[in-house]
Amino acid sequence: MLKIFSTQISGLFKKMIENEAFEMEDAGRLLAQAVVGDGSVYIHGFGEMHGVTAEALNGAEPFPKAQSYEISGTISREDRFLIFSRHSDDSEALMLAKQLKEKDIPFVAVSTSVPSESDSLLELADVHIDLRIQRGLIPDDAGNRYGYPTLLTALFAYHGIKFTLEEIVKEYEDEE
Repeated sequence: MLKIFSTQISGLFKKMIENEAFEMEDAGRLLAQAVVGDGSVYIHGFGEMHGVTAEALNGAEPFPKAQSYEISGTISREDRFLIFSRHSDDSEALMLAKQLKEKDIPFVAVSTSVPSESDSLLELADVHIDLRIQRGLIPDDAGNRYGYPTLLTALFAYHGIKFTLEEIVKEYEDEE
């Protein structure tokens, strides 16, 4: 099973590189505005995606100018947000996205795109990165699938965004 999972996750990462590279670059650019300016980058994960927030704040290489978002906290137009959720129609993530839109605060959303008859992070986010996990990765004998690695894939996207942002910030600092 582990070999199948490894092969499937590798294929998923490859698809993300092929299909989401421009979005990761756009995300890095958007978030760099806060890093080189007077803003902060608020990172918030919903559900299991709290793991990305923990990595960004407490990992071996923290995200530049990152802060955890508290609902009662004060934010400004110089701030940027990075939101992670399992699906693009997550109700809690959509509540935050709508608040950010109302306050004209740019944000990046990372989630699996799902069809939605109402609002979606796809439409609300300035940049959306699709995790592309529509079902489990491993088939069982009954024809079902399991192994749904949303956090693992979100961490892959997070690192792609972070590496891009760090390159942009370094170029900016070298120019000064």
